[in-house]
Amino acid sequence: MQRNGGGVGAGGQPWVLRRVRLTWLSFMLFFILVFFPLIAHYYLTTIDEAGGPDKRIFGPRPGGELCEAKHVQDLCRIRESVSEELLQLEAKRQELNGEIARLNLRIEACKRSIDSAKQDLLQLKNVISQTEHSYKELMAQNQPKLSLPVRLLPDKEDPGLPPPKSGRSCRLRSCFDYARCPLTSGFPVYVYDTGSYPWADYLDPLVKQAFAASVKNNIYITDNPSIACLYLVLVGELQESVSPLPSPSELEKQLKALPYWRSDGHNHVLVHLSRKSMTQNFLYNVSTGRAAVAQSTFLEQQYREGFDLVVSPLVHALTEPNFLEVPPQVPVKRKYLFTFQGERVESLRSSLQEAPPQSFEEEMEGDPPADYDDRIIGTLKAVQDSHLDQVLVEFTCKNPRPSLPTEWALCGEREDRLEVLKVSTFGLVIAPGDGQLVASAGCGMRLFEALEVGTIPVVLGDHSRLPYHQFIRWSEAAIIVPKPRVTELHFLLRSLSDNDMLAMRRQGRFLWETYFSTSENVLNTLLASIRTSIQVPAAPIKEEPVHEIPHKAGKLAGTDANLADNGDLDLGPVETEPPYASPRFLRNFTYTAADTYRAWNQAPGPFHLFPHTPLDPVLPSEAKFLGSGTGFRPIGGGTGGSGKEFQAALGGNVPREQFTVVMLTYEREEVLMNSLERLNGLPYLNKVVVVWNSPKPPSDDLLWPDIGLPIVVVRTEKNSLNNRFLPWDAVETEAILSIDDDAHLRHDEIMFGFRVWREARDRIVGFPGRYHAWDVNHQSWLYNSNYSCELSMVLTGAAFFHKYYAYLYSYVMPQAIRDMVDEYINCEDIAMNFLVSHITRKPPIKVTSRWTFRCPGCPQALSHDDSHFHERHKCINFFVKVYGYMPLLYTQFRVDSVLFKTRLPHDKTKCFKFI
Repeated sequence: MQRNGGGVGAGGQPWVLRRVRLTWLSFMLFFILVFFPLIAHYYLTTIDEAGGPDKRIFGPRPGGELCEAKHVQDLCRIRESVSEELLQLEAKRQELNGEIARLNLRIEACKRSIDSAKQDLLQLKNVISQTEHSYKELMAQNQPKLSLPVRLLPDKEDPGLPPPKSGRSCRLRSCFDYARCPLTSGFPVYVYDTGSYPWADYLDPLVKQAFAASVKNNIYITDNPSIACLYLVLVGELQESVSPLPSPSELEKQLKALPYWRSDGHNHVLVHLSRKSMTQNFLYNVSTGRAAVAQSTFLEQQYREGFDLVVSPLVHALTEPNFLEVPPQVPVKRKYLFTFQGERVESLRSSLQEAPPQSFEEEMEGDPPADYDDRIIGTLKAVQDSHLDQVLVEFTCKNPRPSLPTEWALCGEREDRLEVLKVSTFGLVIAPGDGQLVASAGCGMRLFEALEVGTIPVVLGDHSRLPYHQFIRWSEAAIIVPKPRVTELHFLLRSLSDNDMLAMRRQGRFLWETYFSTSENVLNTLLASIRTSIQVPAAPIKEEPVHEIPHKAGKLAGTDANLADNGDLDLGPVETEPPYASPRFLRNFTYTAADTYRAWNQAPGPFHLFPHTPLDPVLPSEAKFLGSGTGFRPIGGGTGGSGKEFQAALGGNVPREQFTVVMLTYEREEVLMNSLERLNGLPYLNKVVVVWNSPKPPSDDLLWPDIGLPIVVVRTEKNSLNNRFLPWDAVETEAILSIDDDAHLRHDEIMFGFRVWREARDRIVGFPGRYHAWDVNHQSWLYNSNYSCELSMVLTGAAFFHKYYAYLYSYVMPQAIRDMVDEYINCEDIAMNFLVSHITRKPPIKVTSRWTFRCPGCPQALSHDDSHFHERHKCINFFVKVYGYMPLLYTQFRVDSVLFKTRLPHDKTKCFKFI
């Protein structure tokens, strides 16, 4: 036991020491690991606080001071940029979420509005449908359905038409078959072949040839006799050398043998065209049944008032009158106050060879002349001997022309008589001494010659029947005086003013040129008088068919903000529907019945536009200057209108209207495309008609601008400036804006011009003005383009006019004017101004204050040529000769709108007139 204890005691000391060491090491490690970091942290923190915030070493540092190394700084910048972008994206995401929420709310509101609008639209459609149905019912009550009149066949007789008691009692109501001529028939006329007549060998070959040529060009002639309304039979003029003539009984048999005579000859017209002052009354003592007679010579017991027709003589059978040989209408007073050359035929045997027994002339042979003829001779000689005025009267002739008994024979040759009349203010026409001779070819010849040279006819004898006296108001062109007032004739002629004489001279020129001047006009006037009597509307004048050139549209044309700025010039709400044509003027049939007399006598004067004229020495003659009717069927269907008629109608003026642009071009594709693009967005534009005047077609790769409206490219037969004014059937509006391809006009200017034209539809309303002037040194007219307070023309390179004038220019205006336009390739605008001023007796209207409208930088135009103005001088003087006077009128009136707010040149403000 001692050994174990002693061993422990001796050996326990090292073990204790080891134990103490381990405990100390554990304490030291614990101190180092726990307390030393705490002490160090406290120490360092104390140092940072003592050095200030800018001297902190281990604490948080602003601005990235920890990133002092270069690559660390780059990474820090990237981090900061990404953080900023993330913040922005988050803000934007939150904003978009808010916007989406708001839009969702709006979508829901719109859906509710759409549903409500659909309900309202459905209700409106129902209301409109009900209104239309009610309107149709109302119209059906007031306007019953119409059916076409029943037409009789030629092989059927009319049992309801009793024969007249005698040939003298024939009138339209008793002898004309209206059933064959319904209002909608178009007035077809069948003409018998002159070669098939039994009396064909007796006819004058010149008359036969002229009649055949006129028939060929007449629009009413038909080859189908079964549908004919009227049948024409040529019975004269007869050849002078033909003898003997068939007896009245033989002639009656020959007439009844005509294929469509139908026992009584109703709806037949026997035409006798006189070329001589002494003409055989071929139908005297011949029973013509119900057939009407149209000739120049009638005895009182032969003439059936209101049924037979007194026609004018056929002077120019196969020739056209030369307008350059016709003396001018001014000065009004000529060398002689009045003239008369003639010899009284008292007895048939003094001037005629032996006549057939029981003839018209022989029955009149024994009648002595009236005492008034002796008084006329004495009075006229006394006026000549008084020398108060220079007059020329001759009652004996060196070479008198054969004439009827008791008639005043013509003296000498026609050319000699015209030379005397050209220097006479008035020309006397003394009616035959026998009052039974109500119409004679000799008086008709004197009347024709006087009108031809601008001499005012003075008819002594109010019992005479002048040509077409039922329709023509001869008092407007001639002075008709009863023979007992011959002693007052000089006083009456001297009391007329110059204005009255000029008006009568112009009216006479109109009547001669329109109704009597050519064989075609004579036939047309004859048919027109019959058609007017039975109240059948005239056939429409033709329109020029459009042969369109195919083209492809390119990109949508842009709209220039400056061009589209219309200010307050709108004429009303701009329609969003497709283009629409002008309203139809529906007086085709009623006008014929209501305004017959006025239309026949309407010389160049106030403008009234109607679709048809009751008088048609067929179109073009009837459109001549009737003013109140051109006989044209504008706008395809046969109706048209003017502001005057629409304003007088129920509902006032036309509330909505468009216009058509007609643009003439010749091989300037780039300029044309630019001009078309400028029309994009133009209000009230119906369509654009491009008249391609070049024989070379447009380029295949040419892209035309898409302006949202039709562009019709018209192929022309030849290069002519007259093509600008052709009445193209593609033009469906009354208003035409004629514009050059290089003209620059703003939209507001065009709209203002259209606005002015709507209030002056009979005028040319345009932008560039010109005027004419008298050259004292050369005694001729000059064309002047200098800026002036006065103007008399508006260039049609930028002007509005009515389509009515396109018909007159192309089909009615003398061909000599159009030929000169083609010869010079110039002056078509002057010709149109002459035409409109001649018809209306009004000057054109200039609008806006722009002094130039040509595009800058465009290729050189024809007007830049040195010969341009010389040609226009010649044109004006030539046109004056054709018209017989200067129709252009000066004006200082110009229409401007204060809405333009145009700065006016200081040297031109005194010329302006504002409205």
